[in-house]
Amino acid sequence: MYNGIGLQTSRGSGTTGHIQTNKFSVKPKPNRAAAAADPSPSIIDHVTAREPNKEILEHDRQRQIELKLLILEEKLVDHGYSESQVAEMLRDARIKLEAAASTAGEEEASAASVMASK
Repeated sequence: MYNGIGLQTSRGSGTTGHIQTNKFSVKPKPNRAAAAADPSPSIIDHVTAREPNKEILEHDRQRQIELKLLILEEKLVDHGYSESQVAEMLRDARIKLEAAASTAGEEEASAASVMASK
């Protein structure tokens, strides 16, 4: 018998008396539950917000521009414009969209620097 578990003696039981533990029994960790219920200010102070990756933001901005241009191209082709007219309109639209995206990116960068300085 081990910690009150098992037989007093294995004689006559047809077993060896070996006791196995339940390896799949998962006990909850009390530290995690307590930390989740009451986060201390010291833990919150150490958490810092990471700045977004500029390359990822620029790539996403370019994807949005290409999506808008693709939609515009489909509309122009549906309206019956020739390929040269479509190419010219898309070139003009690309210049406008990239200019708008660059000014929006500069505004976001300046707003982020203002927020970081506070």
